Amino acid sequence: MKKNYKMKISYDGTRFFGWEHQPKQEMTIQGKLETVLSRMVGAPEDQPVTVIGAGRTDAGVHAKEMIANVLLDTRMSEEEIQTYMNRYLPEDISVNELKVCADRFHSRFKAKGKTYCYSFWYADGGVRPTFDRKYVTVLDKRPNVDRMRKAAEEIVGMRDFKSFCGNSHMKKSTVRLVDSIEFKIRGPYIRIYIHGSGFLQNMVRIIAGTLLEVGYGKRTPESIAELIEARDRKLAGPTAPAQGLCLIKVDY
Repeated sequence: MKKNYKMKISYDGTRFFGWEHQPKQEMTIQGKLETVLSRMVGAPEDQPVTVIGAGRTDAGVHAKEMIANVLLDTRMSEEEIQTYMNRYLPEDISVNELKVCADRFHSRFKAKGKTYCYSFWYADGGVRPTFDRKYVTVLDKRPNVDRMRKAAEEIVGMRDFKSFCGNSHMKKSTVRLVDSIEFKIRGPYIRIYIHGSGFLQNMVRIIAGTLLEVGYGKRTPESIAELIEARDRKLAGPTAPAQGLCLIKVDY
């Protein structure tokens, strides 16, 4: 009899083409998880195990705590399943927790909110982040964070974020709730924490790229309200590089 298992997973997205399984593309997080679990339970090739994630991170994006669930028919204990997965998964994917959960639990549909962090780096003298280079976006000059904070105030709330959507063919609603945007500065690190009920494709990265333009004086904090009202992706800033983005937590 199949049981539903909830997993907490972390991964370095550098080498991967995102979370979602893709035909003829082995290097996805979901694909690696499904391959290992299918082999573990001896699933037929035409009936592989399906892992459901709380979201679909893009290529190069990292996760500190992605939540996923999977239905498995096995006599192995929770600890044995977790140990097996971590033994055979690539070293840049880790299953940090695995527990039996309610049959009705669905990691995506039951999620109430997510927290992302976008990390910039600036240091005088062009000092580079030797060890963190894969997890930050390096800046050539220091932005004005106070201006960025002021601009972020216009983003918080229930808004139509079509101007911040990377999918130009999006037919569903682009209205989302952003609960909070917080800036944390520590040494050369400028980190932007964004919490919301859900996010559009590339939304956090476009927000980060737009706020950076405000920090550089390329647009005013007050212009963000007009940008949101325009509902035009071409008017927003660039999509910040994937490497600076990390999924921090999923709320249920």
